[in-house]
Amino acid sequence: MSAHTFSDANVMLGRSMRHVFRSLDTILTVTITPIAMMLLFTYVLGGAIDAGTDNYVNYLMPGILLISIASGIAYTAYRLYSDLQSGIFERFHSMPIARSSVLWGHVLTSLVSNMISVAVIVVVSLVMGFRTSAGVGAWLAVTGILVLFTLALSWLAVIAGLAATSPDGASAFSYPLIFLPFISSAFVPTDTMPAPVEWFAENQPVTSIVNSIRALFAEQPVGNDIWIALAWLVGILIVAYIFAMVTYHKKIA
Repeated sequence: MSAHTFSDANVMLGRSMRHVFRSLDTILTVTITPIAMMLLFTYVLGGAIDAGTDNYVNYLMPGILLISIASGIAYTAYRLYSDLQSGIFERFHSMPIARSSVLWGHVLTSLVSNMISVAVIVVVSLVMGFRTSAGVGAWLAVTGILVLFTLALSWLAVIAGLAATSPDGASAFSYPLIFLPFISSAFVPTDTMPAPVEWFAENQPVTSIVNSIRALFAEQPVGNDIWIALAWLVGILIVAYIFAMVTYHKKIA
């Protein structure tokens, strides 16, 4: 992204964030649902789940953070779809701005708003008993993983927003992504699952991401999980970005 594009994207970010802060129900909805799930799994279901730890909220945290982000990117697709339908894109394109900055504005808005939601969830989890021995380096690594995860899913959301034919269609793509952590190591160890489900859980991206974040929080070796997680995230980000740009240029041609 060039300096000119970055400057224009920053203006678009400011515009989108003003809309977000005028309608805080977006952040509240994205935050409240994962918190409710965290309360449910910790205080209602946690006693019946053997995750090999005395502090189940510690085990739960990485998956809850990913679910929060997967929920939040639905609004990215919806906001982009709404802009397309309102005709604001045509107005932007008549101005001397980088065309891709319009998309980057939505993606950066997704990143900022989701990181706000993540911060709120971390604070609530600390009240619930979440504890970590992670140092500054580990926290920075966790933040980096979550940022990459958000960017990758946000560019997928851009594709959905550009291709959608209805508001519901724009956000519906996020439902499988929200469900994916449930078939991973986010809530229970994968070796407790039936063999076919275990195979899927072990070979889908969420498990390696969750395992990496969990190890970083516990100050334990991350092993190969971190490299598998990064390969998934960078791969999805690159492919999604390319397809989003191709779709965008076809849409505005």
